[in-house]
Amino acid sequence: MCGIVGYVGNRDAVAVLIGGLKRLEYRGYDSAGVATLGADGKLDLRRAVDKLVNLEKLLESRPLSGNTGIGHTRWATHGRPSEENAHPHKAGPVAVIHNGIVENYIELRDALIARGHRMASQTDTEVIAHLIEEKVKAGRELTAAVLETVRELRGSFSIVVLSETAPGKLVAAKTATPLVIGLARGENFVASDIPALLEHTRETIVLEDGELAEISAGEVRLMTFAGTPVQRKPRHIEWDAVAATKGGFRHYLRKEIAEQPQAWIDTLSGRVKADSQTVEFEQELFPGGDPRAVNRLVMVSAGASWISSLIGKFMIEELCGVAAEVDYSAEFRYRSPAIDDRTMIIAVSQSGETADTLAAMEEARRRGSHILALTNTVDSSIARKADAQLYTRCGPEISVTTTKCFLTQIEAFYLFAIHMAQRLGRLTAIQVRELLSPAMAIPAQIEAVIGRERQIEKIARKYGKAHDFLYLGRGINYPVALEGALKLKEISYIHAEGYSAGEMKHGPIALIDENMPVVVLIPNDNVFEKTLSNLKEVESRSGRIIAVTDHRNAELEEVAWEIIDVPATNRLLAPVLLTVPLQLLAYHIAVYRGTDVDQPRNLAKSVTVE
Repeated sequence: MCGIVGYVGNRDAVAVLIGGLKRLEYRGYDSAGVATLGADGKLDLRRAVDKLVNLEKLLESRPLSGNTGIGHTRWATHGRPSEENAHPHKAGPVAVIHNGIVENYIELRDALIARGHRMASQTDTEVIAHLIEEKVKAGRELTAAVLETVRELRGSFSIVVLSETAPGKLVAAKTATPLVIGLARGENFVASDIPALLEHTRETIVLEDGELAEISAGEVRLMTFAGTPVQRKPRHIEWDAVAATKGGFRHYLRKEIAEQPQAWIDTLSGRVKADSQTVEFEQELFPGGDPRAVNRLVMVSAGASWISSLIGKFMIEELCGVAAEVDYSAEFRYRSPAIDDRTMIIAVSQSGETADTLAAMEEARRRGSHILALTNTVDSSIARKADAQLYTRCGPEISVTTTKCFLTQIEAFYLFAIHMAQRLGRLTAIQVRELLSPAMAIPAQIEAVIGRERQIEKIARKYGKAHDFLYLGRGINYPVALEGALKLKEISYIHAEGYSAGEMKHGPIALIDENMPVVVLIPNDNVFEKTLSNLKEVESRSGRIIAVTDHRNAELEEVAWEIIDVPATNRLLAPVLLTVPLQLLAYHIAVYRGTDVDQPRNLAKSVTVE
């Protein structure tokens, strides 16, 4: 959440900052602002509420100039969305932009006020600006002032500081929220995420927790918060900037649904041997190189990653015979989890920066557990703090609502379960081949489901005015019901609930009437008949049944108002093909209702605060 961009060089800073912020819009925000140092050495800023277009209009009427500047898109934590709470925050000659939360800001603010400082906002960020201002006015050089300040802060934060006292320089520092420096000839950049940099450079340095960067046009110096110099080689980013554009689609979300077949191939690539009899990863995933050292797996995750983890639990327990649990990462550290050095923690996060999941990892580390990161983002905080990494490789995902990251997380769990089961001696080479063969067919099958989009769009228009939806599934497809409901809630703002079909009689059935669309996932599996029986109970209460199935038959046609057909696959991969129509259904309902598909209200792509 929130977006940070900083620039120092010879170009017009405002143009660079606005361009970078536009590439970070997917993170979610409610206000935006920029600050620059003009040719006269004076600091000035502009801020506006809501979308970047409002800031651009303000800059047209009240332009800024300068070759050094900072920009920010804010998602409110402390203080409501407003112009005075928007970043950058200024105190005397100093301006600051900030992602994260300063946990001790109240005591710091009260002390500053007692010393004569006047606060203009409700934010914790303004406190940082005043602390730095105080030290600069006392004669500290900017970098020294920032170092002293960050040592006073508690919480998770990344900041970039601009000051009249240090023209041609930015100072950036971070703890638990991401910052990336972009390197180019005669100019340098800093941002909270790589897409903001790709138009200008692919050479990057990722700041680690507890590090500060002093950035000028010709040099970047790194050091720890203790002032110790740090040497780190730049990393070359392979992503093409085109990957962060809509590619001709109306929305990023729809583009990313279309990218799922390729994302699946990329996640599979190099991990499945030519004979399709083994799954091998780029590194050892298990403690001491022995899966037998693990007697239990615990997945810690949030949002859609929590749902994919539920699907992973089914796969791991069935194929590996090892107990697997799924825990909300936000709850994990606030109880006393029964984990030890024989427990393997799988930290699941698309962005690799989820604050709650990072905190859960810290708790697991204290208890001696081995940690595997399952993420899409190389060099993310979660990846760096884990003992081993399993990347989903699906490339940038710009829309706030996840599609291809969710599917490739399921794929990663599937490959992991096969790999572990084979190493435990629970699968023969022939059985592995039988499991991998349908995985190879998935990309073409996803394309086939997308080919039914016109039918799904018609269904979306037919039911798009409903106030409530119910999603039902059983077994491994119960989590798909949760995901379908989550997608609809996120982007259409329709209330929706996902339930196990077997639980319907224990409460949700009371909600069903002639106005309730009921989306049911009913593949041809061991509970097909039982799910069909549940549907007859829905029918008898006049519920409008939308069935998603790979097994259309006369009984199903009799009770369902709509049937969306998907190709058949094995039982463990069925969630993949059942999810795609639910993505398209939510998308077209949202378009029909005219909501902001890529940036739904109140949501952010990466939840980097608790």
